[in-house]
Amino acid sequence: MDGEAIVREYLLLGLRLGKLAPGLVDSFTGDRALRRRVDDEPRPHPANLADRAAVLRRELARVDDLEPVRHRFLEAHLTAVETTARKLAGVRVGFVDEVRAYFQVDVAPGHPDTYRRAHEELDGLLPGDGSLAARLADHRALDEVPPRLLSPAVHALSSALRDRVRERYGLPPGEVVEYEVVTDKPWSGFNYYLGGFRSRVAVNADLGHRVSNLPHLVAHESYPGHHTEHCRKEVGLVGERGHAEQALFLINTPQCLMAEGMAELGLHAAVGPGWGRWTEEIVADLGLRVDGELTERVEGALAGLLTVRQDAALMLHDRRAHPDDVVDFLRRWLLVPERRARHMLRFLGDPLWRAYTTTYVEGVRLIRAWLDLRSPTDTLGDRYLRLLDEPLVPRTLRQEVEAGVPRLPRD
Repeated sequence: MDGEAIVREYLLLGLRLGKLAPGLVDSFTGDRALRRRVDDEPRPHPANLADRAAVLRRELARVDDLEPVRHRFLEAHLTAVETTARKLAGVRVGFVDEVRAYFQVDVAPGHPDTYRRAHEELDGLLPGDGSLAARLADHRALDEVPPRLLSPAVHALSSALRDRVRERYGLPPGEVVEYEVVTDKPWSGFNYYLGGFRSRVAVNADLGHRVSNLPHLVAHESYPGHHTEHCRKEVGLVGERGHAEQALFLINTPQCLMAEGMAELGLHAAVGPGWGRWTEEIVADLGLRVDGELTERVEGALAGLLTVRQDAALMLHDRRAHPDDVVDFLRRWLLVPERRARHMLRFLGDPLWRAYTTTYVEGVRLIRAWLDLRSPTDTLGDRYLRLLDEPLVPRTLRQEVEAGVPRLPRD
């Protein structure tokens, strides 16, 4: 079996798994004949798909007609797909092992001292009477977006970010993002990439949104996050370089950790320091008011609580803690009300998404460290553009960070 045959079999394997686990195939913009073929097939057995993934990994080790980056990508994703199939077949996989197989990272609990320091910083930024949680809630209430202004605010921020991304990173002609407001979802926002440089981004109104979190959400889902990455990879990797495997985006694979880490740092890459004031100016025309400088400092302090949600996932799935204890943990350290903590628990407990929190936590930590590892001639934009355009996997980035030597594109 040659390399391109393995790519084709990988695509079929992912699409077949999608028949067993709705939502697992986030997007597929490749050969429609493959999709029709899988749609017409009987429902597969997950154990057979797991065995097929293992066979393909062994075959991949013997091929020499694929670029090294494609080989690394396929090996990593076949490992993840095999694990998903085995779990669907009823094989018990420990949570830490599951995360490692999906995302090429090892997870461990954070340290309460780190969280205490974040609380101390917040305490200094938000003086006054009452508990820190109450003062943070009061601060957040000041920039709540009225439901009638949610869509206009999203569109205003999207337009401003799109202009920056188009100038700095480039976008294909005709690309477009359509936004819709939804309810009853376990996430705050979601990008549905439709192919042909088009995305539909759903914004969950149930959570309520603040002026301070909207630029992060829009940057994450659209510019320069998921939509931008999909567009540039469709043009470059798929269209120009023939990497057909990039036409399939599967949940619980290394590409998710890469994509979420990039998207979480999207505002950092598109605007950078001063994003609070920038946001303040963008939304002022809508009659929305926010103290951009204070908001940016508060959000910076809250970054010290990055690993709390991953700790909660470890409590729930690795240490088998009672859900109420997990809610109490989230409320204590994230300073959120019970309703918000239980919404987080819903995401952590979802069978499809239970490991996914790691993509935001370890993805941010790994990609920020990699972005900071720049040669004297590299800019942040240069590094971020490589993430948008190259088929990198977490292990590659970790090796570069540990070595302390940035590689050139396509090394």
